[in-house]
Amino acid sequence: MESIVRRAQDKGLIEIKIHNLRDWSADKHKSVDASPYGGGPGMVMRVDVVDRAILDLKAKGESNKEKVILMDTKGRIYNQQKAEQLKTEEHLIIIAPHYEGIDHRVHEHIADEVISIGSYVLTGGEIPAMVVVDSVVRLLPGVLGNEESLVEESYQTEGQIEYPQYTRPEEYNGWKVPEILLSGHHKKIGEWRKGN
Repeated sequence: MESIVRRAQDKGLIEIKIHNLRDWSADKHKSVDASPYGGGPGMVMRVDVVDRAILDLKAKGESNKEKVILMDTKGRIYNQQKAEQLKTEEHLIIIAPHYEGIDHRVHEHIADEVISIGSYVLTGGEIPAMVVVDSVVRLLPGVLGNEESLVEESYQTEGQIEYPQYTRPEEYNGWKVPEILLSGHHKKIGEWRKGN
């Protein structure tokens, strides 16, 4: 099965590029991290390497309308409304940190916005970046086969969760589809869906 994001790329609706931060490292070891000032465990991604990468990517951009997003646990919690806002951006550059974290100067001086996908820690920023990409791409015109899929979807309205869905078989293992959905009475079905 091919992903929706892949199909969107194949149709030319979106372009996704993945860059290796080591390409902007200035030393012979291609290092992108260093020990934290003040001591402590782990390694911290360097601000100078990140800055060179972002400046270079912006210079290569065609629009001068790049929005730089840093994925970090210190960021604002991501939600559907933020996905709706990001879909209007012409070009997103997403920074996906690794290691113990990233030099805080990236928060302060490079990123336009800092986003977290939840109150937990992952091994790297790739999965959070993929969450943002997937949730934004599916909102773009022409990406989904049926644009009506977005209309009554969960979280399109603050706090709204989509109603339960059922399909064939009508009965399985003694588990039945609610009778109202089989009635053909669209007004009552609509009322049932609003109440669930």
